[in-house]
Amino acid sequence: MKPLILASKSPRRQELLSRLGLAFEVRAPRVVEPPPAPPPGRFALALAEKKARSAWEEGRFALGADTVVAIGDRILGKPKDPEENARYLRLLSGKTHTVYTAACVVAPDGRARSVLAAPRVRFRRLDEEEIRWYVASGEGLDKAGGYGIQEKGMALVERVEGDFYAVVGLPVAGVWEVLKELGYPLLEGV
Repeated sequence: MKPLILASKSPRRQELLSRLGLAFEVRAPRVVEPPPAPPPGRFALALAEKKARSAWEEGRFALGADTVVAIGDRILGKPKDPEENARYLRLLSGKTHTVYTAACVVAPDGRARSVLAAPRVRFRRLDEEEIRWYVASGEGLDKAGGYGIQEKGMALVERVEGDFYAVVGLPVAGVWEVLKELGYPLLEGV
């Protein structure tokens, strides 16, 4: 069987799939991302499917994913610049927000199945010096909500309720279940 197509250039998603031992090839999704719109979970699901379908080819499995960070219904995309990154961190400081991560698998016959995880993340109360330190690292600029929990951003987080890997960028257990349901040979050779 040909490798799974991962419709994402995210190094975090690639690392998670690699840890599972799945063979995959990366294809940049051919999707113009619209501005985020509430409700956040529905937005993430729609974009994950668009990404998967944009990379899919008949006879192959394709996986697309999208992550949306929201505080209430306010969606925090990828910050445009360091100033916006700092504003996001001030907004999240001392509060709980939701990380909606959707994944969609398109099967070789074109059937699609999706999964959505919505873990809640509580930030510590951050002071201005910590915010400047994190913004100066630059790691939040390419991430929804302006932080990455798997890097320096781990120091910002007090707790996670729900799927940690969805906060990183892929609801791994849910993706596994969807692949299994669609007939992907997960345990081939065992």
